[in-house]
Amino acid sequence: MSAWRLAGGLAAVGAAGLAYAHLETKLFTLRRVTVPVLEAGERDLRVLHVSDLHLVPTQRRKIEWVRSLAALEPDLVIDTGDNLAHPDALGPLLHALEPLLDVPGAFVLGSNDYYSPTPKNPARYLLPDARGPIRNVPDLPWEAMTDAMIDAGWVDLTNRRDDLVVRGHRIALVGVDDPHLDRDEFPATSVGDPAALRLGVTHAPYTRVLDQMHDDGADAIIAGHTHGGQLCLPFYGALVTNCDVDRRRARGLHGWPGARPDEPGGEDSTWLHVSAGAGTSPYAPVRFACRPEATLITFTAR
Repeated sequence: MSAWRLAGGLAAVGAAGLAYAHLETKLFTLRRVTVPVLEAGERDLRVLHVSDLHLVPTQRRKIEWVRSLAALEPDLVIDTGDNLAHPDALGPLLHALEPLLDVPGAFVLGSNDYYSPTPKNPARYLLPDARGPIRNVPDLPWEAMTDAMIDAGWVDLTNRRDDLVVRGHRIALVGVDDPHLDRDEFPATSVGDPAALRLGVTHAPYTRVLDQMHDDGADAIIAGHTHGGQLCLPFYGALVTNCDVDRRRARGLHGWPGARPDEPGGEDSTWLHVSAGAGTSPYAPVRFACRPEATLITFTAR
C-alpha cells in the first residue's frame, strides 16, 4: 500500500470517528444504580442525579430528554451544576427542568453556571486538570437561575448545609461551591436531629472535598464535572478527569477513599457517585465511548 493510500485511509477513519463522536453527544442514556445505606425497614428513596447539561438554546433534543426524566417519578432531584453554556440559555434551562422543579431538589453550581465557555486549544483537554484563567466577572445568569430554583423549592447547597424531609426520610445535606474554581468553603459541622440519609453534594470531585465529606459522615457523595472523561478508550476508560480524582472514578458508583462499602476493604469508605453528565462545551461537541447521561440512584436498606 502506498503512503498516500495509507494516509487517505487513516484520514477516513479519523473523519468517521469524529462524526460518531459528535453523534454520541445526542445518545442520551439513563443509568440506574442501587446504594444500600438506609436502615433496615426504611422505604427505598429514588434520587435523580442530573449534571453538566451545558445547555445552549438550540438543543431541543436535550431539553425534551431532560423533561422526560420526570416520568421516572423520583423522590428527590440532585443537580450538580454546569447547567448553562450560553447567556441566553436560562429560559430553555428552566423549561427543561420545569417538570422536575415540582419535585423536592437540591443543587450546587459549577464553573459553567458562572462563566460561559470559551474556545480552547483541543490539546489542553489531555492535561490532567485543564483549568483556564479565572475571570473576574461572571457573564452567565447564575443569580436568576439560583433564584428560580429556590423559588421552586429546591435547596441551595452553595457552601452550606440544609435538611429535607422526603417521603418520611429526613435527609441531611451538605454542599460546596465549585472546587474547580477554588470557591469551595466546607461549612462548619452542625448537630441536628438524626437523619436517615446524609448526602454530600459537589460539582467537581476534588479529593480535598471528598475527604471532607467522608470525614463529615456522609453516607454518599454525589458529583459531576468529569464528563466521564468525555473521550474514552474501550477497555481503558477515561483519559483524564479534569480534576485530581483518579481515572477509575471518572464516572459511576465507587467508594471513597477506598473500595466500595460492599466490597472487601471498603468498610470505612463512603459511597461516591460521579455522573458523566449530559452535555459538552459547545466548542468541543464530541463524546466517545461515554454517552451523555443522568442517573436514577435508589437508596435502599443495607
